[in-house]
Amino acid sequence: MLVNAVMYTFPHDKADQVEQLFVDLAVHSREEPGCLAYEVARGSGADSGTFMLFEKWRDQAALDEHYATEHFRRLGVNGVRHLATSRHAVKGDLIA
Repeated sequence: MLVNAVMYTFPHDKADQVEQLFVDLAVHSREEPGCLAYEVARGSGADSGTFMLFEKWRDQAALDEHYATEHFRRLGVNGVRHLATSRHAVKGDLIA
C-alpha cells in the first residue's frame, strides 16, 4: 500500500474555492479502483488557507492511473495546483 500525503497553502481569498475543488476531487478519486482512501482536511482560523491530503493507493501503478484521469488534470493540476502558493508532498509505505 502506498500513502501520499500532501500539504498545500492558498491565499485566504481562494480557500473557499479550493475547498470545493478538493471536495469534487475526493468524490471522483474515491471511485477509482486503486484508491483505498482519500481524505482532505482544512485548517481552521489563521490556518484556513492550509489543506492537508491523506491518500492511500493500492500501489504506485494505481497512483499513476489517478494522475492520468481527467478529473485529476481538471481539478488537481489545472485547479488546485494552479491556485496554490506552496505544495509539499511525501509518498511512502504505511508502517503502522
